[in-house]
Amino acid sequence: MSRILAIDYGRKRSGIAVTDTMQIIANGLTTVVSHTLLDFIIKYCDNEPVERIVVGLPKQMNNQVSESMKYIEPFVNSLRKRLPHIPIEFFDERFTSVLAHRTMLDAGLKKKDRQNKALVDEISATIILQSYLESKR
Repeated sequence: MSRILAIDYGRKRSGIAVTDTMQIIANGLTTVVSHTLLDFIIKYCDNEPVERIVVGLPKQMNNQVSESMKYIEPFVNSLRKRLPHIPIEFFDERFTSVLAHRTMLDAGLKKKDRQNKALVDEISATIILQSYLESKR
């Protein structure tokens, strides 16, 4: 089988998570500076079998898409052009940053580590992917 890759896209940096090849567990992969994200994803997909890409969909509490979408859509369009054989889906990312901080607290990370925004982005991508997997079961 192949992996599913998830992206928590941000203007400065983006968190990335992937499943195992059996698509059972989501694991944080890394955080990438967003202007290099497209190249990173393409290189990753050249080296690993990726079946699908899931991108966090930023929604507000009233279910409207947030302003961040104006940055995410051009990225996703570029990704679709460069990787036309890989389906790309959006998945609701509400509360992932809150859940990421809670996860860090539960894991006993020190305050300095919890302030690491790159780690928050990676954990958020992992939460998006794990939530996606659970929704498909």
